[in-house]
Amino acid sequence: MSLALSVLDLAPIAPGQSAGESIAASVQLAQAAEEHGYRRVWYAEHHNMPHIASSAPAVLIAHIGAQTKSIRLGAGGVMLPNHSPLAIAEQFGTLEAMYPGRIDLGLGRAPGSDEATTYALRRDPAQSAQFPEDVAELRAYLAGQSRVPGVAATPGSGLNVPLYVLGSSTFGAHLAARLGLPYAFASHFAPQQLRAAVVSYRNEFRPSEQLAEPYVIAGVNVVAADTTEAARESFAQVQRRFATGLFGRGRTFTEAEVDILMQTAAGQHVQQMQHYSAVGTPGEVRSYLEEFQREAGADELIVAHQALSTPARLRSVQLLAEAFEGAGV
Repeated sequence: MSLALSVLDLAPIAPGQSAGESIAASVQLAQAAEEHGYRRVWYAEHHNMPHIASSAPAVLIAHIGAQTKSIRLGAGGVMLPNHSPLAIAEQFGTLEAMYPGRIDLGLGRAPGSDEATTYALRRDPAQSAQFPEDVAELRAYLAGQSRVPGVAATPGSGLNVPLYVLGSSTFGAHLAARLGLPYAFASHFAPQQLRAAVVSYRNEFRPSEQLAEPYVIAGVNVVAADTTEAARESFAQVQRRFATGLFGRGRTFTEAEVDILMQTAAGQHVQQMQHYSAVGTPGEVRSYLEEFQREAGADELIVAHQALSTPARLRSVQLLAEAFEGAGV
């Protein structure tokens, strides 16, 4: 697969599924991604979301690393305001010591939760303002050049785990450019500022020891299936579940109520969030992603395979890889 494709896995908990079954499905997904030539699999930190089991990315990576052989694994990302830079340096230094040359560390500025959950995490909401300083402190720990006298990350010091700045606005683009780090844009759920952010990042980029030239990863949703109808039906189910989780406040909806919800502004909002979505047969998905890569100005695409069932996600992983192998790109 010569087009750089990776996987973003939120460890979704399907209807009737336990968290343990979701995590087992994530192992299968990573193994399938490795088998089919994807570059990396990332896990995103989310809290207080009953349908997502990726609240502890470092733990998930440790588990999946033991059951894969070569594919890169990382956080996409750790929400740094929720943690001390030293703790993250130690966690990902430990992972790098366990799986040398396979670990990525993507860093986000958002808390990954609501206000009540931020309180439960014992974090100060204002901590997001310290994000640039926290990234610099974390980077120094991993380089073995601690900014805190007498404090070193063990494991972690000198291991230089590669850092990535994540964002859904131009803030992260400016920071990644200034620090000379790769930039990953969350266009799979926040499409509005993709173009502006990428342009800013490329124009302002300053080379660093980690990276000589700008490098952009763009997120995109994918549902590849054997027929267009099957892919569209699968994606519709995902959107319905996403809408009820986002706006339902813990309520249980009937199918008729979900139908009504999807016709409201809430349903339209979900569709706008998932604007960048490749849904269809392998050929249809390949054409969409080729155009999206050009439009986004991305060096790599990170794909969220959107389907409720594990077999459907695994099939999407396989079909997408086969589509690009067949295209010779």
